[in-house]
Amino acid sequence: MKLATIRTADGTRAVRLDGDLLVDLGYADLGELFAEADWQAKAAASGTAYPVEGADFAPVVPNPSKVVCVGHNYTNHIKEMGRELPEYPTLFPKFADTLLGANDDIVKPTETEAFDWEVELAVVIGKQVRRADEQQAADAIAGFTVMNDISVRDWQFRTIEWTQGKIWEASTPVGPYVVTPDEAGGVRPALEVRTVVDGQVMQQDDTGTLLFDPVFLVQYISTVITLRPGDIIATGTPAGVGNARDPKVFLLPGNTVVTEISGLGACTNKVVEA
Repeated sequence: MKLATIRTADGTRAVRLDGDLLVDLGYADLGELFAEADWQAKAAASGTAYPVEGADFAPVVPNPSKVVCVGHNYTNHIKEMGRELPEYPTLFPKFADTLLGANDDIVKPTETEAFDWEVELAVVIGKQVRRADEQQAADAIAGFTVMNDISVRDWQFRTIEWTQGKIWEASTPVGPYVVTPDEAGGVRPALEVRTVVDGQVMQQDDTGTLLFDPVFLVQYISTVITLRPGDIIATGTPAGVGNARDPKVFLLPGNTVVTEISGLGACTNKVVEA
């Protein structure tokens, strides 16, 4: 299934893609849906239908209890940043206030001239887990979506801790769909990821080359903290970020940045002035 949260005149609604229609599932958003123990059955329900064309996609989960991001998880990206392969995942948080819909404009902060892109495969949790074993971790994955982990590099590298460059208000598109593992290629999918800026391919890789795969990340992170339905894990970005180019290239107002993953869809966002 492909599931989404859309904005309507009556508020947000959780929907299922059915051909060229989005079928209302009776919940305000996917976070509410995934909180149901039998959410898979409820996701097959019938309801009011909205056309896909012109749909206003909200973040797939507008208010997750947590967003956990992974740095340095593609071998090529680790090398371009001049680092050795890590023994353990590098983790940092995002917050619900950072999230945008798949087609929303991204406002470039006036405080930065180093506004960068990062296409990421994101895992969406569908079952509460703590200290999950491998099977429990796999079972906890509701599906996968696309994230653009926009980074404010000059703030990110002010200190050795990255968070301040990763949590800018309304900076992180995520969506448009959560695609369940049966349609995404399993819980360790090998999918092409790409970033395209104004028609130029900037990043291209395969999620099958992740150093720490989605199941391992659910196990690892759930050892630290309880993962709850609707929580999001961003699995890291491949080589090709603007900060690692020579000369460096960053996003400017007027640019259109597309982050896409085969089978999952794309976030297509225009960068605008503050």
